[in-house]
Formats: sequence, C-alpha cells, structure tokens
Amino acid sequence: MADITTDVLIIGTGPAGSAAAALLSTYGVENVAINRYRWLANTPRAHITNQRTMEVLRDLGRDVEDEAYMFASHQDLMGENVFCTSLTGEEIGRMKSWGTHPVSRAEHQLSSPAKMNDLPQTYMEPLLFKTACSRGTQARMSTEYVSHTQDEDGVTTTVLDRLTGRQLNIRSKYLIGADGSNSLVAQHAGLPFEGRMGVGGSMNILFKADLSRHVAHRPSVLYWVVQPGADVGGIGMGLVRMVRPWNEWLIVWGYDINQPAPKVDEAFATKVARDLVGDPELKIELQSVSTWTVNNMYAAKTSNGRVFCMGDAIHRHPPSNGLGSNTSIQDAFNLAWKLAYVVKGQAGPRLLDSYTVERAPVARQIVTRANQSIEEFGPIFKALGLLDSIDPVKMQQNMDARCGDTPAAEAQRARIRETIAHKVYEFDAHGVEMNHRYRSDAIFADGQEEPAFDKDRELHFQQTTWPGARLPHAWLFGRNGNKVSTLDLAGHGRFAVFTGNGGRPWVEAAKKLGKEVGIPIDAHVIGPRQEWQDLSGDWARARETGDSGLVLTRPDQHVCWRSEAMVDDPEGALRRIFKAILAN
Repeated sequence: MADITTDVLIIGTGPAGSAAAALLSTYGVENVAINRYRWLANTPRAHITNQRTMEVLRDLGRDVEDEAYMFASHQDLMGENVFCTSLTGEEIGRMKSWGTHPVSRAEHQLSSPAKMNDLPQTYMEPLLFKTACSRGTQARMSTEYVSHTQDEDGVTTTVLDRLTGRQLNIRSKYLIGADGSNSLVAQHAGLPFEGRMGVGGSMNILFKADLSRHVAHRPSVLYWVVQPGADVGGIGMGLVRMVRPWNEWLIVWGYDINQPAPKVDEAFATKVARDLVGDPELKIELQSVSTWTVNNMYAAKTSNGRVFCMGDAIHRHPPSNGLGSNTSIQDAFNLAWKLAYVVKGQAGPRLLDSYTVERAPVARQIVTRANQSIEEFGPIFKALGLLDSIDPVKMQQNMDARCGDTPAAEAQRARIRETIAHKVYEFDAHGVEMNHRYRSDAIFADGQEEPAFDKDRELHFQQTTWPGARLPHAWLFGRNGNKVSTLDLAGHGRFAVFTGNGGRPWVEAAKKLGKEVGIPIDAHVIGPRQEWQDLSGDWARARETGDSGLVLTRPDQHVCWRSEAMVDDPEGALRRIFKAILAN
C-alpha cells in the first residue's frame, strides 16, 4: 500500500531534477521531488550557463530568467581565458571565449534572445527548486531512494526517511532518476552504458581571497596555470576558476587516479592556492575541499518502461565545455512536456519513446566532446616543450626557449598560438551547445533533406526550420512598438503554428483541430498589419517557407513539421501530423 501517490516522482533536486519539477508543475502535472540530503547544492560546481539553457529559463517565465541574470556574472567577465605560470607570473597566451570575441558575440546575438552567463550551481539550483515548489511540487528533503518496481499501471518506489529511519512507498505513474553520476535509479532500471568511469582524478579547493589586482585587467572565469615539475604528470597544470568576481575562487588540481585520493587539509589547500596564484604570503579563507573522478560514460538508452533518467545519471563527463548542468536542464525540457501530455491523456505512451531516441545521441555527443577537450591540452603541452622531458629544469628551459630570436623560437611561438587558439573547441563551441537536431517519431521531416552545415558544426550554430531543429530566433515587432522573439511565441507547454499573410487557413485549421483533440494550439500570422510584424525581414529569411507556408513547433520549441506552401487540405495535414506525434 502506498504512503504517497503522485503522477511523477523525481529522484534528485539538482539542475535536472529541479528543472523537471519546475516544468511539470508549470504544466499542471502533480509531482514529488526527493533529495537524500538536507540541502541543495553547497558548492558551486557547474557554472557556465549557455544560451539554450537560458531559453529554458525564459520559457519558465521572465521572472525566472531575470533572477538568473541578477545573480550571474555577466558574459563580459567570462572571456579572457588566460594561460600563465601563475596569476602573478608570466602570461603565456590568452583567447577570447564564451562568446566574447566580436565575431562570436555577433553570432550569439543573432541566435537567441538569451545571453550566456556564469551562474554557479549554488544559485541555479535554488532558483529552479524554488520555482518548482512555488508552482506545486511537493518536495521532501532527507529522503533517500532505495529501490523501485514497475508494472503496467505505474511505479512503486521505496524511499528512506533519513530523519525517522522509516521506509515509505511512493506510487507514481512515472519515475524520473536525476540522482547523479552514481545513479541507483539507472542501475536498477538496467540502463545500458558505454565508456568508463574514473579515468582521472581531481580535487576542488574552494576559497575566498581578494585577487582583483591580479585579474581584473583580464577578466575571465578560467585561468590555466602551467608550472613544470609540479605534481601530476610533472606538467603541473592547474585551474583557478572565478566563482564570484573577484573574491571567491575554486582551484581544480589533479591527482594520480591509480593512487588513493589525497588528504586535502588546510595546509595542503593553502600551499596549492599560493603556488597557483604566485603569492607565498597569500591568506585564504578556505571554504571546502573535495575530490572527484573524471568520467567518460554515457547511457545508450535513457529509459526503461515507466522509468526515465536524465542529467549526470545518463551523461558522466568532466566539466570541459561547461556542458553538464546545461544538458541536464535541456534533458528535462525534452521530457517534461511529453510526460505532461501523456499524464493528461492528450497523447499516447509511445510519445515517451522519443525521449531516448532524441536525448541519448546528445548524451554521447557531449561526453565525447568533453573528454576530447581534455586531450586537446596535450598539443599545448607539446608546443611548450613539456612532453620532451620529465626533468623540471629541462622543462622550464624548453618553455623559456620560445622567448629567443631564432627560427626555432619563432616556430615554437607559432605552435603555441595555434594550439591555444584550437581550444576554441572547448571554450567557444557554440555549435556543440545549440545545434541539436532531433530525429524521432515525434518529428516529421516528410522527406525534406536536412540542410548541410555551412561552417564547422561544433563551433557555429546554424539556424533552420528543418523539422527536428530548434525554432530560429528572429525579433518580431508589435503594433505598439514592443518586440518579442519568435521563441517567445513558441513553447510554454503548447504547440504553435507560424505562418504569413497567405496562411490564414492554417490558423483556422489549428483552432478547429485544437478544440477537437483538446489541445490548445497557438497560431501566429506574421506579416503587415498583423499582431506581429517582421519589419526587419529576419523571420522571412529564417523560416525557409513561403508566405503561405507553415512552421509547426512542439512545446520544447523544436520544429516538428513544416510546409513550404499552402496545401489543399490544411486541416487534414495537421490532423495527420498531430495523430502521429501524439501517438493517438
């Protein structure tokens, strides 16, 4: 007998779980979220927040988006990725990153109404959790997942109340495992994984110290310090990460994964901080220390029956590229609307099959990219001459050689510039963040060929209305002078129709069909003397259809069908598409 019943039970209240809860509550779906701990994130962990994630927050409401910006470090403070021998020492090189290069900035601005920023998990997670609870999520802290069983009608989950020691049974129609990289839910669900855990060892040292005099002239969230002969591998690469400008910091320092994790006490942490900052008298206010492992593993299948996993439970990787929290929140955006439609009886259960089909390739992509980004430090080390010897004196001499006036020194300088510039694939990979194009039974391309990428698909985002892609962003203008993004007219848990002055029959068909199937469909005619006008012509150039054509979007803002022009039976065409997508 169940102690608690709900539509959806969510295990974990990190970025994935809290985002799923916030979205489900916004869509009017009853849900319970549990957390085995008594707190939310107590260390900053994830922090890079890309445009697609900010679009999800914008979809939750402008109040949610605005609060994120209020607590975030602005994009302008993110971008001088510095390579140096210490914060007070010699600078080896730098690169503009995270959309701060003028060319990249223009691409970001043309791609989205949202702005990239640096929002530590200690701010993002409470924002999502608060949004969820204020909209209806029932949350239980100090409640630990134990096991689950599922049947044709639902899932029975056993949890432990850590305050009383009592076990409870929670009955739900569906279960979401957002319980991190050691996910018990994924294990118990029998999800298949590829890759390997524990391929490297790292430690985090969180501290406070005013370092503004060393960094304010070259603002960045990441300072890469190379000190030949220091610790792991003899190369001595450490990361000094800005948490809050310029007095809260996180140092990432490696350890040999083949040895036991080191004891990181205050003396050890202070020494590492002083070495990387380059100030032997530096006084730090130590906040916390922790060790963790670098993983290279992803789920080949993200669900089993009524059990779905998301976030770090299905993609386990290093923080390279800043993809973890972002992808976790986007997992939730993909799944939540589908669960809402199925729970409300507006779609058949087969719609849920598209979650694995659409998100498992994303899990594989980002795990592969994040681990490849670690490997791409090797050419920098090679260019600096750090791989030619294990003698610290010789290594330093090899680095110093770049300062000479010989042809060899000139060639070395060129190699250093090239290898640092290549790190754009980690620090400004706009395409990796935004170019997700889904292929599933919840998408209908109707034989339309996918457009080829004009530029490197990892570096550059290419907007398209090809079914499966996220709806292109373009600014539209209202009659009273206000403006909205096309993305603002999509999403919010609803399907949306976009057409032009010649597409009125699409609007009428959408209204009629919406009433027939009990699903509200937003319909927008964009053109002269309409509610929204394309005065700049940006939408006309982006829509890839004629004025009488149609672009149909899902509640997650992805295009699910389009027609280049009006058809003989628009109502019949829309009915065919909705019947297929909603598995009715």
